[in-house]
Amino acid sequence: MSAAEGPLVVGVDTSTQSTKALVVDVATGQVVASGQAPHTVSSGAGRESDPRQWWDALREALHQCGDAAREAAAVSIGGQQHGLVTLDAHGQPVRPALLWNDVRSAPQARRLIEELGGPKSWAERTGSVPGVSFTVTKWAWLTEHEPEAARAAKAVRLPHDYLTERLTGEGTTDRGDASGTGWWAAGTEAYDEEILARVGLDPTLLPRLVRPGEVAGTVRDGQGLPFSKGTLVAAGTGDNAAAALGLGLRPGVPVMSLGTSGTVYAVSQHRPADPTGTVAGFADARGDWLPLACTLNCTLAVDRVAALLGLDREAVEPGTDVTLLPYLDGERTPNLPHSSGLLHGLRHDTTAGQLLQAAYDGAVHSLLGALELVLDADADPTAPLLLIGGGARGTAWQQTVRRLSGRPVQIPEARELVALGAAAQAAGLLTDEDAAAVARRWKTSAGPVLDAVERDEATLTRISGVLSDAAPLLERSAGSS
Repeated sequence: MSAAEGPLVVGVDTSTQSTKALVVDVATGQVVASGQAPHTVSSGAGRESDPRQWWDALREALHQCGDAAREAAAVSIGGQQHGLVTLDAHGQPVRPALLWNDVRSAPQARRLIEELGGPKSWAERTGSVPGVSFTVTKWAWLTEHEPEAARAAKAVRLPHDYLTERLTGEGTTDRGDASGTGWWAAGTEAYDEEILARVGLDPTLLPRLVRPGEVAGTVRDGQGLPFSKGTLVAAGTGDNAAAALGLGLRPGVPVMSLGTSGTVYAVSQHRPADPTGTVAGFADARGDWLPLACTLNCTLAVDRVAALLGLDREAVEPGTDVTLLPYLDGERTPNLPHSSGLLHGLRHDTTAGQLLQAAYDGAVHSLLGALELVLDADADPTAPLLLIGGGARGTAWQQTVRRLSGRPVQIPEARELVALGAAAQAAGLLTDEDAAAVARRWKTSAGPVLDAVERDEATLTRISGVLSDAAPLLERSAGSS
């Protein structure tokens, strides 16, 4: 480890499967130490995790960072969005957290949209039409199915809020993560009391909103962590807003993130309000907006198809007319929470590698269709598409995105962009800089650019046609539960 040139900060990414911590040199952006520890997700009727696992994983990840973490002057937490954390009067979880990919609240989502004016009203009010991922639908599900747990809740938090509060002893959140709850009003940037009243949630149970650049608190005693008492704690934010900070995004630059879920987003200076619900009108962590579309099925679904075929994930073959819609976990874009995968066009001469390529095509088709809605009308259609997430390192993903987008594709060399964005946010507290400007100074988006190739319109048209024809079947599947 080389000596740091400036003060050190810690950025944390508490994601669905693990918690990662980076110790970063504020002056250079060099990662001087890192750590990672896993946590588990239930595989039963829903997707849940005990929040105390996140804290234990944070402690372990910081322990792996060694002495560098002890020197940190500030820390910030980036975390998975939408999760519902309910705490009792002693700050202990009432029950496991309902995670973003728990789809049990689909009936509550439909009912809330109808009861509060329909999709257009929700989009104008909160920036988004609440899908099954949104926290407000999970709270509505909890009050109906586990009313005793809802009554026992004396604080309601998001995953990053929970860890920040364990650090500081104060309940805080930020506009980026709050904008994914469904009870934050985009116009006033405050909690929407009518929505809260409709779902029976006392606003006093919610965390204080911290402004961009504001200190959320300081590390308190007795935490079993390497930080000194009084270490600054930034507001933190949701994972997508943190990744946008980590890239130092400027307005109009498109991003595609290939992980367990897939997302496409771009920073915008215009408040989004998509009544179709395809685009979530999230706030970013700075003061702009982060219109975003998300698919539930991305790398995990494609890897599952590869495993079923007995293939390596890179063993794709060209020349297929097969269409595979890999909706193995239901789907969010399109909004089919209980749908299943669909295979069309299978023939005797279809190879396993062609089937696998069809899975890639189906996943990327959904993301690219959403990207057209995410970008402002005046965005440059030839600008490189920033490809991030675990899938971005895979050749099959890279080539599929190039072929179906027709854009040049840039692959940032920096990894762990959520944790880097959180670190940039923490650094901004020390230097009084905008967090995205810190990341640009660190050159986090630098990486190779793959030239544009001709867009494969035939494949895009074929997949769109199959999806349109199959919509009634998928809708019946979606409503069957």
